[in-house]
Amino acid sequence: MNTFRALIAEDEPVLAAMLAAALQRVWPELQIVATASNGVAAVDDALALRPDVLFLDIRMPGKTGLEAAQELAEEWPDGVAFPLLVFVTAYDEYAIAAFEQAAVDYVQKPVSEARLVKTVTRLRERLEKPRGGELDAVLTQLRALAAPAAGNAPAERLTMIRAAVGNTVRLIPVDEVLYFEATDKYVNVVTAEGEALIRTPLKDLLPGLDAQRFWQIHRGTVVNITQVTTALRDEAGKLRLALKGRRETLPVSRVYAHLFRQM
Repeated sequence: MNTFRALIAEDEPVLAAMLAAALQRVWPELQIVATASNGVAAVDDALALRPDVLFLDIRMPGKTGLEAAQELAEEWPDGVAFPLLVFVTAYDEYAIAAFEQAAVDYVQKPVSEARLVKTVTRLRERLEKPRGGELDAVLTQLRALAAPAAGNAPAERLTMIRAAVGNTVRLIPVDEVLYFEATDKYVNVVTAEGEALIRTPLKDLLPGLDAQRFWQIHRGTVVNITQVTTALRDEAGKLRLALKGRRETLPVSRVYAHLFRQM
């Protein structure tokens, strides 16, 4: 009998222990290799340990379960089977979104052992089959989640950005922006004339940008596509974009690489 390995990401220690104990009862052969207490640790541990199954709490500090799933999809090494995802949530709406994201399943808090048995059955069936398509399925669903929701009212279009340059505030026409790049606390606004910082999170900027011109290419980067000259692959096979008048190139994550297949 095959032995499979799992990682639990849950910020409440009691709930993490309860899930681990329930899994031990319904799937004794499963090895719990680690328990991560936040989304950042979940990504780091998953990349280091490469579990077969990843139980992700939807709401965690650092990164949500969905954000952790996207980062893992971007950073997962080639040639290694992507873990089967199970989202754990106390909220129905999050459970539905997670399930549509190509998770094998989701379980709701407090975890019902009868429901967990069904999840384990699905996991074991998938794990016993030849693997390799999990990452493609997750990427497809992440792309769908990244698209604007149908029926949502369009946000007011941004025309100017107020950004800090040292001790001064600069007004930057949005059309002059080459790309936006998220840092730990700020978003870096890069133009042909230089760089400036804003506090508005990237996810809050996106609705106000022209989607025909500004494309998200990474969880932390949005590029003005009119400023892209070439899309090329580096020595590691990763896609990167060259921009007009800039020496640096911008990495494109797996989630968004399909946008450049025809370039």
